[in-house]
Amino acid sequence: MIATTAGLLRKYDVPGPRYTSYPTILYWDTETTLARWLDSTARSLSLAELDGTGAAIYVHIPFCRSLCTYCGCNSRITCSTSVGKAYVRSVLKEWELYRRQLGRSAPIPLSELHLGGGTPTFLSADELDELISGILKHVKQTPDAEFSIESDPRVTRPDHLAVLRQLGFRRLSLGIQDFDPRVQEAVNRIQSEQQVRLVTEHARALGFNSINYDLIYGLPFQNLNSVERTVEATIRLQPERIAFYAYAHVPWVKPGQRHFTEDDLPSGEEKRNLYEFGRTMLEQAGYIEIGMDHLALKTDSLWKAAFAGTLHRNFMGYTSRFVSPLIGLGVSSISDSWDVFVQNEKQLETYEARVAQGEIPIFRGHELSEEDKILRRHILNLMTRFETCWDSPELYVPYLDSVAKKLEEPRRDGLVRLSANGCEVTNNGKAFLRNICMAFDARLARQAPTTQLFSRTI
Repeated sequence: MIATTAGLLRKYDVPGPRYTSYPTILYWDTETTLARWLDSTARSLSLAELDGTGAAIYVHIPFCRSLCTYCGCNSRITCSTSVGKAYVRSVLKEWELYRRQLGRSAPIPLSELHLGGGTPTFLSADELDELISGILKHVKQTPDAEFSIESDPRVTRPDHLAVLRQLGFRRLSLGIQDFDPRVQEAVNRIQSEQQVRLVTEHARALGFNSINYDLIYGLPFQNLNSVERTVEATIRLQPERIAFYAYAHVPWVKPGQRHFTEDDLPSGEEKRNLYEFGRTMLEQAGYIEIGMDHLALKTDSLWKAAFAGTLHRNFMGYTSRFVSPLIGLGVSSISDSWDVFVQNEKQLETYEARVAQGEIPIFRGHELSEEDKILRRHILNLMTRFETCWDSPELYVPYLDSVAKKLEEPRRDGLVRLSANGCEVTNNGKAFLRNICMAFDARLARQAPTTQLFSRTI
């Protein structure tokens, strides 16, 4: 680490967006109609078919048996197993509404299917079968279709994995977060290395060939020793890819995070050191840093995508290629046709009631302006390739004239290299990628929040 790292961390540790999309959801400010959303989705599907690809479908399963206090997701805490079947049927009804209102006679082409949560394996194996089979019955899978699911090792059973594999799933993402008992107790997620090992080995035996572990740095009571133990356990288990990302402390949004105090959290330089320490261990074990806070082995499709320049980032996180449209099913899911964003109702009962009434349950959206789409492309380039340029008219908007001035201090600090119409992130600048993207965020520049809305960038 360079000598000025401590000062840089203090300087750039400010609230900022995570840029899973641009504009960020807090800056959606144009109304859209269901008709416009469906028309945009239909156009995007037609373009995908011409390219030999298809849609991506994301299904949000909100249910969890207990609250992980670090979590910022839309979740419903319940031990009632009866909620799953009704929810599955609501999602399948929503999918039926989409198919009917898109007016397609042929099956919808599908390139990606992802289940997230919440805890998708809260559902029984039979419920997962009903849900996924009900979606796949009305699609035509492209030859390179990829199916993935997020999973909690504490509730994932062999019959879950068997059904998923039978239905074509080959990617599994396990929520680990940390193996240290004190940290696990603080965030209310207690699971052993042995539990994780059993799920991992069983999935591999069935034919899952890409397993991801989610690890979080910046959790309460973490220190270098606990991160070392967590990374050592991870290396022993050898997942193909790792999401090693910063804890987002937003207790004003997620009251469960008040289970601990800010005094319990590593911050600033201490927090970033946890990442650098863990990343170094992982790199020595053969993992390579990709995008922001992600690492993968050279055998994994995510590394291959980064090497080939096809890496993409959307509301599902990093993916190996650009796929559009993304159709979100389920409560709070976000959809993206590239030209339009929409989000479903965030309250479970409202979502289910609107679907039962025969309505696609969107409650807000945003139609991207031409400036939005161009700046989105540049932020996406930075997030996936660590560089971008605007040397052609279709990549230029006047706002880009201000970027060099906004990045002058990061340039002096060795975080970026600037040209007349381009920006490249240096190795030292990768730790400050969110800060660099903020220079391209016209909406943030024109309307800075007056209250704290975002987690900190470091």
